[in-house]
Amino acid sequence: MTAAEIHTDNGSWAELLTGGNAPRFAMVLLGVWLTAVDSLVTSTIMPTVGADLGGYALFGWAVAGFFVGVVLASASAGRLSEIFGLGRATVMSALLFAAGCALSAIAWDMPVFLFGRLVQGIGSGWIAGFAMVAVGALFAEKHLARVFASVTAVWGVATLLGPLVGGVFAEAGNWRGVFWFFVVQALAFGALAAVLLRDQSKPKKESRVPWLQLAVLALAVAAAAAANVVGKAWVAAGMTLLGGALCLVVLSIERRASVTLLPRAAFRLRTVGAGYLAMFALTAALTGLLAYGPAVLQELHGLSSLQAGYAVTMQALAWTACAFCVAGTPPGGGKGWIRAGGVLVLSGLALLAAFTSNAPLPLFLLAATVTGAGFGLSSSLMNRRVLGLLGEHDKATGSSALIAVRQTGGAFGAAVAGTTANLAGFGTGLTLQTAEATGLWVFVTAIPFAAIGAWAAWHMAAKKADG
Repeated sequence: MTAAEIHTDNGSWAELLTGGNAPRFAMVLLGVWLTAVDSLVTSTIMPTVGADLGGYALFGWAVAGFFVGVVLASASAGRLSEIFGLGRATVMSALLFAAGCALSAIAWDMPVFLFGRLVQGIGSGWIAGFAMVAVGALFAEKHLARVFASVTAVWGVATLLGPLVGGVFAEAGNWRGVFWFFVVQALAFGALAAVLLRDQSKPKKESRVPWLQLAVLALAVAAAAAANVVGKAWVAAGMTLLGGALCLVVLSIERRASVTLLPRAAFRLRTVGAGYLAMFALTAALTGLLAYGPAVLQELHGLSSLQAGYAVTMQALAWTACAFCVAGTPPGGGKGWIRAGGVLVLSGLALLAAFTSNAPLPLFLLAATVTGAGFGLSSSLMNRRVLGLLGEHDKATGSSALIAVRQTGGAFGAAVAGTTANLAGFGTGLTLQTAEATGLWVFVTAIPFAAIGAWAAWHMAAKKADG
C-alpha cells in the first residue's frame, strides 16, 4: 500500500468536516458537552443552592440521583433508538433534559430540586447515549478515531470549564441561571437533532427494552450512589459490595436473555468484552483523583481551592492532548497505543500513591499527567476498535454502551474512593494526617481497577480477534 493510499484510507480532519459532516459532528459534541459539564457544574453551586433551599443533609443526592439517571438512560439508549428511531429519540431526550433543568431552576425546595436533577440525569444519559449511536451510524470507520478523540477532548474541556461556569453563576448569586443556561443549550441540541437526524427516524419495531436488566442495574447503581451519601464508612462499603454483586447479576441475566442491554459480543473476553471491561475499570480508577485530589492538595501544599482544582486538571489536559495525538491512527491500527495507555494509567496511579505525601508538588502533577496521558492514548481507539468488532445489528446497543459502561465505572470508582476516604478519616475533618492518609489510600484502592483495566486493554488489543 502506498503512502497516498494510506492517507486516503485514514481520511483527514478536512474530509471529516466536509460533505455535510460538520454540523452533525458539532451536534454530537454538543450532546456530549451537555452530559459532561452538567455532571461537574452542580458540585460548585451546591453550597449556594443549600443556603437558598435548605436541605444540606440531601446534598449528596443531587449528584447521586443525577448519575443514577445517566447510567440507566445511557444503558437503554441503544434499544430506544431502535424502537423510536434515532432522530425522534434524540429530540425527546433533549426536551426531557431541558424540562429537568427548568424544574431545578424554578425549584422552591430541595426535594423538587433533586427530582429535577434526576430528570436531568435521565435526559442527559439519553442524549449522550444517542450521540454515541449517531457516531456509529453517521461516520465512516476512517473518521471514528478523530470523532472519539474530539469526544474525549470535550470531557477534558468540561473538567476545566465546569467548575468555572458554576463558580461564575454562584459568585453572581444566581445559581438558577446555570440551569436556564442548560435549557437553552438543550433546546439548541434538540433543534439540531430534528434537522440533522431526520433521515435516521425510522424505528425498528421488532426491538424491545430489557426491563429486568434495567431494574437490577438501577438497584446496583443506586447502591453505589448511596455509598457516597451514607455517613458510616462500613455501611458505605457494604452498599458498594451490594452494587457490585448486583452488576454481576445483570451480566448473568444478560447471558440468558433474548433481549439484552449489551451486544452479544460483550461476552467475548478477548475482544469486545475486554474493551468494555477496560473502559469500566480505567474510568473507575481515575475517579478518586478528581473527587479527592483538590482537597488533599489544599491541605498538603497550601493551595487555594481554585489552584488545587486546576492542578488536578493536569490529568484532563494530558488526556485531551494525547487523544488528539493518536486521532490520525489508521483504521485497524492503534493496538500499541491502547496497551500503552492501560500501562500508563496503572503506572500513574502507583506514582500518585507514592507522591501524595513527602514529595514536591511537581512530582504529584507529573503522576496526574501520566494517568491522563494513558487515558487519552487509549480511550478513543478503544471505542473505535469495539465498534469495528460489532455487527450491524449490534451497533446501536454497542455504541450507547460506550457511555453506560464508563458512567457505571465512574459511579463505582466514586463509591470505592468515598468509602476509602471516610475510613482514612476524611469525614471527620481534613488535617495534615487525614489528608495524607486519604490521598494514599484512595490511590492505593484505585490501583486494582487500573490493573484490571490494563490487563483488559492488553487483551482487547490482541492481534488476532476472536470474532
